[in-house]
Amino acid sequence: MPMPNVPFPTMGGTQIWTDHRNVAGWRLQHNAVTGHWRLLDPRDIRRAWGERQPCELKLLEATQDLDPAAAPRHVVILLHGLMRSKHSMRGLARRIEACPNPPQVIAFSYASTRFGIAEHAAALRELVEGLPGDPKLQFVGHSMGNIVVRHALADWQANGDSREVLPRVENVVMLGPPNQGAAIARRLSKLGLFEVVTGPGGMQLGPDWQQLVQGLATPPCPFAIIAGDMPALEPYNPLVDGSSDFVVSIEEARLEGASEFHTVPHLHSFLMDQDDVQTLTLRFMGLAEPPKRTE
Repeated sequence: MPMPNVPFPTMGGTQIWTDHRNVAGWRLQHNAVTGHWRLLDPRDIRRAWGERQPCELKLLEATQDLDPAAAPRHVVILLHGLMRSKHSMRGLARRIEACPNPPQVIAFSYASTRFGIAEHAAALRELVEGLPGDPKLQFVGHSMGNIVVRHALADWQANGDSREVLPRVENVVMLGPPNQGAAIARRLSKLGLFEVVTGPGGMQLGPDWQQLVQGLATPPCPFAIIAGDMPALEPYNPLVDGSSDFVVSIEEARLEGASEFHTVPHLHSFLMDQDDVQTLTLRFMGLAEPPKRTE
């Protein structure tokens, strides 16, 4: 029996939804719990629901009249971290969109606690390869989002890059990345509840890191790392070794080959919301901000 397809307002997708396509703000999403698909319009209203093929046909119908010449030439993709949603990147998205001649900003949603890094990376690759035209690309990730990017880059390198994505990736900015795995995940994984809460992705950042890291790439383009450093933070987190942002240590954030490495006095969960972090990010990406008003 076909599912009824009536327009229905949504929250845009949180922990159980993963984006697989994004065309002019229309998003094709997969539900990690039920396995069904849906199509959201740019206002996050559900326009189709059920099997994938009818949703894809509806996406094609909705976007078929788009002028190919209007396809974005520059796209910035933002990736949230573990147990977060695309809404956590909203402040940074707004800052980018306020720049003169701003790029298109896509906040990639993925069900971070439901699948492993490889599955998230596969969805990201599908979304990028499905973008209209051949835009230049930049990635900004928070926490685990950076590991998803690194896995996707490695997959393009190892499995072929028919859409020639890699030559179009200009740079990557990593905010609080667990580039060497996370001691906090290794220690908490000894509690059975940790895997229940964080899923396979959380385990991969901890006890399963050595298997995961073999499938990660160092970005083949300039990349910057911004790590939180709260040396005076009290109480000190005994689950993290050395100076940290309370979740990821400075040493865990490091990755050889980085063009820039900055430390900032902010907590892990709020790095992307801080003015200095956003300024460093935009500067590295080469995005000019509007001049500040003077009274």
